Amino acid sequence: MVMGKEPAPPEFLIVGRIVAPWGIRGEVKVEVVTDFPERFAPQKAVYLNARQLEIESCRPLKQHLVVKLATIDSVEDTEKLRGQDLTIPRSELYPLPEGQYYAFQLIGLKVVTTEGKLLGHITEIMTTGSNDVYIVEGKKGEILIPAIEDVVKSIDLQKGRIVIEAIEGLLD
Repeated sequence: MVMGKEPAPPEFLIVGRIVAPWGIRGEVKVEVVTDFPERFAPQKAVYLNARQLEIESCRPLKQHLVVKLATIDSVEDTEKLRGQDLTIPRSELYPLPEGQYYAFQLIGLKVVTTEGKLLGHITEIMTTGSNDVYIVEGKKGEILIPAIEDVVKSIDLQKGRIVIEAIEGLLD
């Protein structure tokens, strides 16, 4: 990956993970890993190992969904799918409102202070109850940057950087 440019998104992005078979008619229990669960509506397509499959039906089950995929018709078929990812091509990404970003767009961006000091690059994004936290790896090791307005001053995908205000105690 070349720093300073927007990282290229992977060809396919994960929207769900098959947790287990459900019932005997080929349904699967899916952990949703997208902010857009409507992707699992009937007649929509998802990909399993780059193979397109139509969703025949979908219903909620606690924090999961029970999904019936076309051509998957038995418990034997579904047992082989345990732990597999359901994906979509990056061309099918929904546009986000201004000021919101997909995680793959932020991973790899350099993080600098408003004074111009390079802190490192974002290696991971941790989701917490109140806000995301950017995990930044730099010369001094790992730094945790809360993704809040008081700290994150700008995100520039074209320049490949995030500017932060180093509030008191943040870099200690």
